[in-house]
Amino acid sequence: MNHEAIYALYPSVVRILNDRAYDANGVEVIYDADAVTAWVSPDQYKRQRRASYPTIADQLDMLYWDKINGTTTWQDTITAIKQENPKP
Repeated sequence: MNHEAIYALYPSVVRILNDRAYDANGVEVIYDADAVTAWVSPDQYKRQRRASYPTIADQLDMLYWDKINGTTTWQDTITAIKQENPKP
């Protein structure tokens, strides 16, 4: 179960144990499993971008060769990643 989604959709939830959610008084909070499954983190695009970016060393190498060759390889690479993973 997506704990991040439960906490986001149900602000009264302070603890999740064995896929059961509880409020501050220990009362179980019943949540909609379909809504939790459908929820998409507003930060998902950041995680996807981070996973797609070349390493810093590779990016620096691209920048160096772009400067030497008058190319835009680094800019094109970063732009493509941002377009594939747009901000919501």
